[in-house]
Amino acid sequence: MSLNDSQRKFYETILATTRQEMDDLDRAIEEELAKVKDRLAELQNGKKAARQMYDAACMRLGISNDLEAEEAQGDA
Repeated sequence: MSLNDSQRKFYETILATTRQEMDDLDRAIEEELAKVKDRLAELQNGKKAARQMYDAACMRLGISNDLEAEEAQGDA
């Protein structure tokens, strides 16, 4: 069954439209991933800073750092 000119044009339009939609969605996905990666980096930096403060507080108080002990157990 072959397509007439009207049908062919209809499907070519659908093809172009859906291709553009997919490209737009790919771009949106990449933008959202970039935002997530930036937010994760912010959170990791915050955690690193908090950890440094925690380590320093333990040292100043002369107490053992329970986080180091937990990490050592987790590595074993």
